[in-house]
Amino acid sequence: MAKKVCYFCKNNLKPDYKKPKEISRFMQEGKLKPARKTGMCAKHQRMLGRARANAHHLGLI
Repeated sequence: MAKKVCYFCKNNLKPDYKKPKEISRFMQEGKLKPARKTGMCAKHQRMLGRARANAHHLGLI
């Protein structure tokens, strides 16, 4: 089975708390999906976690 490619690396993007639809794509039941399921690299998984926390704090998610 082929390894999944990180969405943010592939599209040259950074996770941003101001884009809740993009963040919610990687969420399940209020939590982030694990990197092994989404194919996210460790760097972007950490950035996504921080963006999710910021968006949640502001009430965007």
